[in-house]
Amino acid sequence: MIMSKILIKNAKIVNEEKIFESDLLIKDDEIFEISEEIKVESDFIVIDAKGKILIPGIIDDQVHFREPGLTHKATINSESKAAIAGGITSFIEMPNTNPQTTTIDELKNKFKIANNNSYANYSFMFGGTNDNLAEIKKIDSKKVAGLKLFLGSSTGNMLVDDETVLKEIFLNTDLLISVHSEDEKIINDNLREYKSKHGSNIPFDCHPKIRSEEACLRSTQRILKLAKETGARLHVFHLSTKSESLLFENNIPLKEKKITSEVCVHHLWFSDEDYKEKQAYIKWNPAIKTKEDRDALWKALNNDKIDIIATDHAPHTIQEKSNNYLECPSGGPLVQHALVSMIEHYLNNKITLEKIVTKMCHNPADLFQISKRGFIRKGYYADLVLIDLDKSWTVEKSNILYKCNWSPFEGVQFNSMVSQTFVNGKLVYNDGVFDEELHGKQLTFER
Repeated sequence: MIMSKILIKNAKIVNEEKIFESDLLIKDDEIFEISEEIKVESDFIVIDAKGKILIPGIIDDQVHFREPGLTHKATINSESKAAIAGGITSFIEMPNTNPQTTTIDELKNKFKIANNNSYANYSFMFGGTNDNLAEIKKIDSKKVAGLKLFLGSSTGNMLVDDETVLKEIFLNTDLLISVHSEDEKIINDNLREYKSKHGSNIPFDCHPKIRSEEACLRSTQRILKLAKETGARLHVFHLSTKSESLLFENNIPLKEKKITSEVCVHHLWFSDEDYKEKQAYIKWNPAIKTKEDRDALWKALNNDKIDIIATDHAPHTIQEKSNNYLECPSGGPLVQHALVSMIEHYLNNKITLEKIVTKMCHNPADLFQISKRGFIRKGYYADLVLIDLDKSWTVEKSNILYKCNWSPFEGVQFNSMVSQTFVNGKLVYNDGVFDEELHGKQLTFER
């Protein structure tokens, strides 16, 4: 493998709540020096980043890359490539593939697939079920991102609805437990009501009424109570309601929190008013809800009650998304457009650059205790992203990299662009051109 010797000059670095102009030197796979003026020998690649911002590579803690078993929708190769183009250099993938990642053998298989196919750095969540506590106890916490529990909207047998089992899991793991929090009984009761009204032709704008605020709040209240009783570390994925956002605290630093939360980019961008135009293409679980909910999520994000911004990237084919409400799967592709969507919010004065970097880079690294990533620091892996804040472009079929070849952002003009992405010191994405050699590594954890 060719060793990296790269000098990035005149970059405006956004890191650890500061913005400053500096040069940055990469040697091999690490950041070697950060200084106002760095001089190098002629054998270094020099990139003039004047006018661009330089941030740590995004760490997306919640993606569904669909491999193994669902590769007609996506693959680790295709989606990690799209992620790199979007400035995401590390991802944590969910266990609801086919087979599900609920045994150590299936976990090993996923690592093997990623090792042979991923452009980005990778790890995986191990899935909990009502009957796999013995497997959970075998997990090597230095090699696995965490444990994922579906309290609602599961696939296969991954719905963990036995309260006794839940408590046993919470008492028997030191891993961070991440949850999809919706109450399945409330959802099913609501669904029966809407089926009686509409038959199989339920309008898509009924989705947030079926997967309602109450379903989210009841489930989240219950799981927070259990976490406090057991002392387990709990991370609540993809908050979607104002009422949930009020349940979390911002009175201690992230590293001291036992209970944390996150919001996804689609819940910050869309509201229930968008179902009329977007229909199935913004059908997610949990559902996109009201403007009031969206505004509350923004408030909780900016005041640090919400700790992380993620994607919940979950692609389906256009054919699958063309079905009626009952047959249409929930989820959509987001990794290529997540960062630029957040930069757009910065350009519209809804969030600072420093806060974006904290929530998408620093906090995922700290929460999951990821070794030497998520910050621009000497000796850390050179996972870096250069962004041009003065380059407008429009999302269209011709520039979408997801295997499913659609995006909920189609037709949106973004006013920033990822120009370069570095993974482990290698320039893997350069103004639309990819280095086709795979440079992703398995994430490791300081536990």
